[in-house]
Amino acid sequence: MKKQSVIYVFIDASNLWEAQKAKGRFFDYEKLRRFIKEKFNSSAINIFYYTAYPAEGTRGYSLDGRHKFYTFLKKGLGIIVRKKELKRITITTEVGEGIEEKGNMDVEITIDALHNIKKYDIAVLFSGDSDFLALVVYLRRAGKKVYIFSSKNNISEELKTGGDGYFDVLKIEEDIWGRELQHRLEKK
Repeated sequence: MKKQSVIYVFIDASNLWEAQKAKGRFFDYEKLRRFIKEKFNSSAINIFYYTAYPAEGTRGYSLDGRHKFYTFLKKGLGIIVRKKELKRITITTEVGEGIEEKGNMDVEITIDALHNIKKYDIAVLFSGDSDFLALVVYLRRAGKKVYIFSSKNNISEELKTGGDGYFDVLKIEEDIWGRELQHRLEKK
């Protein structure tokens, strides 16, 4: 019988959001954990979830549900949640001034992957961002297996071919999906 592996999963929430919108459903993170554990014959799995969220008062809706979701991931499912507020940057264009928001979590993902490198055999990266190619190459040179999960419209060719395998989350036949996405009502 093959040795069971320890898996660390690194989820770039903004990348997964695109796949969820395309599917019209949210991921069920409990089902997703079970799927990954079975797929890679794992004895242990640790999941990190990285996200940036809007500052309070910058949206016409409450952010309470989002923060309750983060608490559920952390306390209900034991997922390590790394979050930060979106950075608001004033930009000037031909039509005037505007606000651009940025919430890149690439550095945080890379730090966790490298900090924990001796604790896992397999890294599973949920992202399509080509910036992660250097991390994937480094982990593979260190003897780790690295698998990429993303979707066809949100994956760079370099990352798709740079790991030990690529999975399009929209084509996974096992049930990893939760409830349907619904449009948010603006608060009055």
